[in-house]
Amino acid sequence: MIGHELGGRYEIITRVGGGGMALVYKAHDVLLNRFVAVKVLRQQFVHDEEFIRRFRREAQSAAALSHPNVVSIYDVGQEDDTHYIVMEYVEGNNLNEIIKERAPLQAEEAVRIAIQICDALEHAHHNQIIHRDIKPHNILIGKNGRVKVTDFGIARAVTSSTITQTGSMVGSVHYFSPEHAKGSVTGEKSDLYSLGIVLYQMLTGKLPFLGESPISVALKHLQENFEEPRELNPYIPQSVENVILKAMRKNQNERYRSASEMLRDLETCLQPERLREPKIEFGHPDFDETRVMPAIRGSISDTLAASAISAKSDHATAADRPERERQERERAVPDRQMATTAAARPDAPEGKDDRWDASGMEDKRKRKWVKPVVTVASTLIIIVLVYWGAMTVLGWFDIKEVEVPNVVNMTETDARTALEQAGLKVEEPTIRTDKEGVAKDIVYEQSKPNQRVKVGAFIKLYVSTGPKMATASNYLGKLYEDVEAELVGLGVSKDNIAKEEIYSDEAPGTILEQTPAAGEEFDPKKASFKLTVSQGKETFKMPKVIDKMQSAAISQLRSLGLTVNEDDIVYEKSYKPKGTVLAQYPYDPDAEVAKGAPITLTISSGLPEDALEYTFNMLISPAKAGKTSEIRIYYTDATGEKIEWGKRNIKDTQPFSVNVTLAPNTEATVTIMRDKQVVDSFSKTYEDVKSGADSPPETVPGQDEPPADQPAQAEENPTNGSTNTTTNSPTNTGTDQGTNTGTGTDGGTDATVEQ
Repeated sequence: MIGHELGGRYEIITRVGGGGMALVYKAHDVLLNRFVAVKVLRQQFVHDEEFIRRFRREAQSAAALSHPNVVSIYDVGQEDDTHYIVMEYVEGNNLNEIIKERAPLQAEEAVRIAIQICDALEHAHHNQIIHRDIKPHNILIGKNGRVKVTDFGIARAVTSSTITQTGSMVGSVHYFSPEHAKGSVTGEKSDLYSLGIVLYQMLTGKLPFLGESPISVALKHLQENFEEPRELNPYIPQSVENVILKAMRKNQNERYRSASEMLRDLETCLQPERLREPKIEFGHPDFDETRVMPAIRGSISDTLAASAISAKSDHATAADRPERERQERERAVPDRQMATTAAARPDAPEGKDDRWDASGMEDKRKRKWVKPVVTVASTLIIIVLVYWGAMTVLGWFDIKEVEVPNVVNMTETDARTALEQAGLKVEEPTIRTDKEGVAKDIVYEQSKPNQRVKVGAFIKLYVSTGPKMATASNYLGKLYEDVEAELVGLGVSKDNIAKEEIYSDEAPGTILEQTPAAGEEFDPKKASFKLTVSQGKETFKMPKVIDKMQSAAISQLRSLGLTVNEDDIVYEKSYKPKGTVLAQYPYDPDAEVAKGAPITLTISSGLPEDALEYTFNMLISPAKAGKTSEIRIYYTDATGEKIEWGKRNIKDTQPFSVNVTLAPNTEATVTIMRDKQVVDSFSKTYEDVKSGADSPPETVPGQDEPPADQPAQAEENPTNGSTNTTTNSPTNTGTDQGTNTGTGTDGGTDATVEQ
C-alpha cells in the first residue's frame, strides 16, 4: 500500500496506526497539496456487503459533522476491493499514548481535554450520531493542544461478523457501557459513560475494570463497583470526582441526561466555590446484588436426578390416590361379608361344645387382640420417639438463616446494634485502621456482605480510626515558600493553601498570621490553610516637589507618610526664589518609595553674591489710542526662560516695570506682545547692569503715533494728491541710560493686570 496512489489522488506515504477493522495511513493529497489521513478497511471485511453498506453510510453521516473537536471527513471511496475514508490529518499523539507517558494528569489538563471531547459528543448527538467507541485511542491531541475525536460512526457499522474479530471489540471492552456489554440498544448516555472512564483513566492512570478476558471485564461493568478515583489519587478535587461518579452510573437514569448537561458540569467543576463540594450520593446500589447461596453437597447430576424422581413420585401419588382408595373400599366389603356369614353359621353339630372348656376358649379368644395392639402401640411409640429425636437433632443443625445487614458507613455502635438485632455477632477484635476519606469510628468494610447466614454467625467489622492527623507548627516569622513546601510535604494540596498579602514593616514573604493556629491537629488531605504574608512596606510613586516652596513641599511629603526632618534640610544659594526646593534626595520623582522613608530637601537660600537685579521700565501704548489692547510680557533671565510676567489691558500709554536677575556672562531679555503679536523686545547684559549706567524708560508706541525721536512726515500721494501720515516703529538701541528700579503704575482708569 505504501507508495500507492489511492483513487488517483491520495499518495500513501506511511502507516500511522490501525485497529481491528481498518488501517490508517498518512497520505498526500496531490490535488489540494496537503497531508491527509486515509483509513483503509481490512481485507477480511471487504466481502460483507451489509457491513460495507453500513460502513459507508455511517462514514457519510460522520462527514456531515463540522466541529473544531471532530476530525473532519473529506472523502469516502472505493478502488477495486479497497474501501477507504479520507479524513483530516492531525499532527500529534493520541490520548492513550499521553496517558501511558504522563498519567495521572493534572486535574486542569484532564478536565480541559474532557470538555473538548464532550463538546464534540454534544455536536454529534445533536446530529443523531452516536460514537459508541469513545476511548483514548480515538482521541487525538494536536501539537497546539486541540483535541480531535475520530472514528465517528464506525462503531455503528460493526455487525455480528466482526464482533469476534481480534481487536475489533476487545480493544474497547474496558470502555463499554453496561447496556453495551449486555447487547442492549445504546444511545447518547453510553458515550457519556465511556467518557467518564476516559476521564477516570486520565486522572488515575488506571482503568476501572480489569479482567482475564473480555467477558470478565464486561461482567464487571454490569455487576461490580469500581474503586473511586480519589482513593487512587487524593489530589483529584471532589467536584471532578462527582462528574466521574455520575457519568459512570450503571443505571442510565442516574447519569447525565445529555452531553450538554455534562459539558456544563465540566466547565464549572474547577471553579473555587465547587472544589470542596460534598460527594455526590445516590439512593441505592448501582447493580443487582448477587447473593451467595449455601453450597449443595454431591454432584449436580445426582441432585437433579433425585429431584426429578421425587417430583415424578409426588405426581404419581397425587394422581393415583383416588383410585387406590376405591380399590381398598372394594376389598373391605368382601371381608365384612365373610365375617358376618361366619358369625351366623354354626361351626359344629348341636351339643358338641360340651366336650370343650367354653370359658377357657373365650378367654383365649379375648386375649388374641392384646399382642397385636401392644406390637402396634410399641411400634407407634418407637416411631414417635425416633421422629422426635430426629427432629431435635435436625433442629440442632438446621439453624434459621438471616440476611446480613449492610452496616458499611455506619458508626461502630450503630453497626453492632444492627447486627445484634439481626441475630448476628461481631467477631472480635474489630480491625481498626486509618482509612483515607473515612471519618473516625465509621465502618468502611464488613465480612459476608449481601449474604444469608445462620443466626449467631460472626461478622467481621473494619473500622476507620480517622484520617492520619498532623499538627500545625508555628509558622509565624517564617518565609511563605518554606512553609508551603513543608505543608505540601505533609500531604496538603497547594490548592488548599490560601495566601493573603498585606503591607507591613516585616520583610516581604514573611508570614504574619496563620489558620489553623499552631498546635491544632488537621487532616492533610482535607485541611485548608490561610497564611497572611507580608509584602513589605506600602510603596507609591515619589512626588515631584522641586520648584515648589519649602512649606508646601514639606506639607505634601508628610501627608503621604514620608519623613522630613528640619535638621536635614540643606540650604544653598541659587537663582531660584528664596525658599524654592532645588533638589529632593534620595528618591527622584516617580521612584518607588515606602511609607516612613526619610526625605532630604535642598532649599534655595537666596541669590548668589555675584547676582545682579535690574528693572526694565517701559512705556507701552495701545495699538490705537482710545481702543483697548491686551499687553503680555515675557522675560528670560538667570532664573529661567520665557517666564510670563503678566497681562494688562490698556486704552492709553501706561508704564510697566519688570524685575530680572542676571548672572555673570548672561543676558536678560523682555518681550512685549500686544494683541497676541510680538511688537518689541529689550535686552540687558550682566556687564551693562554692572556698569551702573542710567537708561531712560523704553517706549512701545501705538500704530497711529510717531516715535518719540522722529516727527510724522507727509507723503504726497501721486495718484490723488492726498497725504498719508506714516509712523515708524521705535527701535531699541540697547544703550544703557541708567538703572531704574521703579515698579510702574497704571495711569489708565480701565487697565487690568495679571501677573
